[in-house]
Amino acid sequence: MAEVLTHSLFTDFDIDLFKGGKHYRLYEKLGSHIMELNGVNGVYFAVWAPSAKSISVVGDFNFWNDNEHKLNVRWDSSGIWEGFIPGVAKGALYKYRITSNNNDIITEKADPFARLCEHPPKTASVVWDASYEWKDKKWMESRETKNALDKPYSVYEVHLGSWKRTNDNNFLSYAELAEDLVSYVKEMGFTHVELMPIMEYPYDPSWGYQLTGYFAPTSRFGKPEDFKLLVDKLHRADIGVILDWVPSHFPEDAHGLGFFDGSHLYEHPDRRRGYHPDWKSLIFNYGRNEVRAFLISNAIFWLDQYHVDGLRVDAVASMLYLDYSREDGEWEPNMYGNNENLEAMSFIREMNQEVYASFNGVQTIAEESTAFSGVSKPVHFGGLGFGMKWMMGWMHDTLEYFKKEPIYRKHHQNDLTFSMTYAFTENFMLPFSHDEVVYGKQSLVYRMPGDEWQRFANLRLLFGYMFTHPGTNLIFMGGEFGQTSEWNFQQSLDWHLTEYDFHSGIQNIIKDLNTIYKNYPALHEKQFSPEGFEWIDYGDSENSVLTYLRKGHDAKNDLIIVCNLTPVPREDYGIGVSKEKQLRQIFNSDDSKYGGNGAGIKTVKPTKKAMHGREYSFKITLPPLSVQIFK
Repeated sequence: MAEVLTHSLFTDFDIDLFKGGKHYRLYEKLGSHIMELNGVNGVYFAVWAPSAKSISVVGDFNFWNDNEHKLNVRWDSSGIWEGFIPGVAKGALYKYRITSNNNDIITEKADPFARLCEHPPKTASVVWDASYEWKDKKWMESRETKNALDKPYSVYEVHLGSWKRTNDNNFLSYAELAEDLVSYVKEMGFTHVELMPIMEYPYDPSWGYQLTGYFAPTSRFGKPEDFKLLVDKLHRADIGVILDWVPSHFPEDAHGLGFFDGSHLYEHPDRRRGYHPDWKSLIFNYGRNEVRAFLISNAIFWLDQYHVDGLRVDAVASMLYLDYSREDGEWEPNMYGNNENLEAMSFIREMNQEVYASFNGVQTIAEESTAFSGVSKPVHFGGLGFGMKWMMGWMHDTLEYFKKEPIYRKHHQNDLTFSMTYAFTENFMLPFSHDEVVYGKQSLVYRMPGDEWQRFANLRLLFGYMFTHPGTNLIFMGGEFGQTSEWNFQQSLDWHLTEYDFHSGIQNIIKDLNTIYKNYPALHEKQFSPEGFEWIDYGDSENSVLTYLRKGHDAKNDLIIVCNLTPVPREDYGIGVSKEKQLRQIFNSDDSKYGGNGAGIKTVKPTKKAMHGREYSFKITLPPLSVQIFK
């Protein structure tokens, strides 16, 4: 048997933290680490497997022979196996061959802390040191102001494998995306990109939401340092980076975390709490200290090692409720007799506290679809501690409204106005995500009614309404130019559509809305406060017109928004205002550069005629299916 030298990166304090679930930098200790020991180069390996009888490191350096390099178990009941193997170098392939105390079950597992994995469908871990010289110091030092809740936050959601592909339908690399994607996002004016999961995953149709390599950027697009280059280039272009993060479930693939050491190590042992019926996947045991430390260390890892600016946490509702997607008899109440998963809630709070305590200028964002209270309130106020929450109710109601023929919209105006009854109960982000353009739901533009002109006018109206509604914004790739087909993860977006006027018009409107959102404080300074919004008139359902104010810290920056939600132009439409100052139109979705008719006026002077409870009013023409903004 080849020599495995006794060595450890763990101190007694590390072990105490790990056992207590409070070690939030486990990636510095567990996994494979290239190092020199007593003048000999090699790799230190460490893996948590308390139910193991023996563990061998097998790899291309020992011909996958499990008798060559057996790890040593620590004496302190931590369940950690470790050892230094001389001669192993960067790029070596390896797995852990685990013989379990549980009936001598033998499994070969990838390293849960591997920094790089083989390109799927291969499943070995790769010894790697992703050294990189960062050049984003300016961004990192200033991002606390850029990512604050009173600053513009306009997000472009991207699936890296299908945003754009080569002519022969191959992936773009991280390095190629660092040129093409960065320049495009900059041109479009988005403040942030959100990347659908880039952690290693075995199955392409999962879109990355079934993770096996939590600490490894997928090798589909290159090496870890190449992904760092992409983040670096985005930062140097003044663009923040949000990663989708999936602590809610993981797949049962043989090389993954499931039944890791012959026991339910990472997953909850009770199938009612450890198996997800919707996704046919396993659920983490949030009550186990070492599992909590694994997950929180993973959240910290991406913020620390990859300079990421935020984590969008997937499927939070499935974590919060014990009866999520379960029938009676398929779940067990908590100690208080209700359906809340107290261990998951505790984990989420601890994760958010540690993230915000450790990093300035970051945000965590919850994809949470229920009425659970306090998702984006601080933990010390009894909340879950997220910075923002997706406004799923707004998204659903808005798309339901917009798909209706305009002649019927007067009966459904409440679908739009209802959001303002709860808009400030959380820090809401308005999402038109990938989930809205798959599985037969159609693309955004094809969910709009009418002929081609009306479809695109409706889409322009939808985006204008979105950007002027309180909250931050998210648009999935393709929506910003009116992609006509549903999203297909196996091919590129239909970029050729941008050669057509209606589609380039949508691009132009998104560019201008992003510019207005960033440049006009009334749209972001109080985007999460009821002080930042005021109805002028929400009751004109007969004409399907909405008028409202967006307000910042200084009243002179107030904006007036007018939405005409039908294709009927309305002349001499009166709108009440509180001052006699001249108003300047700063945006009109019916402008010809967007594919509209170019109707509307540029300035207007109110007269002393009371309307809508205000002393003055002005009259304008409302173009069909339009949004206008006046300052």
